Amino acid sequence: MSQVLWFRRDLRIEDNAILSNAKGKVLPIFIFDKNILKSLSKDDMRVSFIYKSVLGLKEKLKNIGLDLAIFFDEPVNVFKKLVEKGFDEVLCSVDFDSYAKTRDEKIEEIIPMRRFLDSFILNPNDHLKKDGTPYKVFTPFYNSLKLITSSNNIEELKRNETLQKSIFDYDFIPSLKQMNFEEQELPDFLELEAYELLKQFKEKINDYKVQRDYIYVNATSNISVHLRFGLISPKQVFNYFKSFNDENSEFFIREIFWREFYNYILVHYPYSEHSNFNNIELSWNENEDDFNKWCEGKTGIPIIDAAMIHLNKTGTMHNRLRMIVASFLTKNLFIDWKKGEKYFASKLLDYEASSNIGGWQWGASTGADASPYFRIFNPYLQSKKFDKDAIFIKSVLPQLKDLDAKLFHIENGASSNLFVDYPKSMVDISLSRKQAIEKFKRAKNEH
Repeated sequence: MSQVLWFRRDLRIEDNAILSNAKGKVLPIFIFDKNILKSLSKDDMRVSFIYKSVLGLKEKLKNIGLDLAIFFDEPVNVFKKLVEKGFDEVLCSVDFDSYAKTRDEKIEEIIPMRRFLDSFILNPNDHLKKDGTPYKVFTPFYNSLKLITSSNNIEELKRNETLQKSIFDYDFIPSLKQMNFEEQELPDFLELEAYELLKQFKEKINDYKVQRDYIYVNATSNISVHLRFGLISPKQVFNYFKSFNDENSEFFIREIFWREFYNYILVHYPYSEHSNFNNIELSWNENEDDFNKWCEGKTGIPIIDAAMIHLNKTGTMHNRLRMIVASFLTKNLFIDWKKGEKYFASKLLDYEASSNIGGWQWGASTGADASPYFRIFNPYLQSKKFDKDAIFIKSVLPQLKDLDAKLFHIENGASSNLFVDYPKSMVDISLSRKQAIEKFKRAKNEH
């Protein structure tokens, strides 16, 4: 038997399911999937990061006597050729979004596949309520996991050290240019290994519970991109912080399980990828100009504009800002969350379908354990509370650097200054809030 080890979002050699379960001669591969890449812009930073990570994985595999064959093609074409060369089984980690499921079904028509849960701690099918139905609310879901969350360590998978490298041409490495991409300069934190980021975060963990909401403070773990592409496993992150056995680490670990929860919801309710989880029908605002102003950071609300401009430039957005801009799009502009989710999918370095969909449905009050429809963030109160001195806002909007910080937290405060050119808010915050509540009430009554 000749096995193909298809690395996807598990770009590591530690705690890796396919390296643990493989036997005999193996062909480790990575596919730069043309079906995915064709929809991305030339300057997509994620491609530069994945490219760098794949080359790093190749070197690590070489160090343990294996190698990595790299392809730039559609997966179906790759596996048709590999079957012709005598390979008869594929091992890979499971993925749950609609494209991944459709892709894998096509591959399974060509060659047998064995999938392993490797990107998450939990198998969603193993954690149900007593009546056999899935949880829909986070707290009871989390409380049901005490056997796991109270443990000091989750056993990590050991690599099968007897694996042998299949004879193959491992020399081909497509360049970014050949794949129609331009190399991008990555944010400093993406130049670091995952464990280096965890060590940095350990120094900040005591302040995490309080500081994590302040958008001008680097108080978070910065681990989400590495977790998304599997340069570190969630079990490794769990075990690292469990080893410190303190309350602040426990608080962070609980946050890890929100990621598990959103994946759990997507697995059990796959329709929620493209539809309102709660099945409520809403007549969204279809005005493209309104949506484009939000995308471009031209809303006339400093905290919203700074957040969106920063996202467009860096591919990153603080979690508090994600909640603020999502609330504004879905409640004040009353634009469908699916449009915001799709835009984030095109920009976020740490984009993960389940977490992004779950977060957007939470903000839009259409999802599992979502924010109540009447909870609408006031962006001015949010900036006053979490960026009081406008440190973040001014860093992104330098044309406003000389304004008194108080003006950023007053509706149309920045535009009222005669010495700066800044637009008025595109909507009245109070009025649009009232209108959104009425629309939700009406929709819920009809539902």
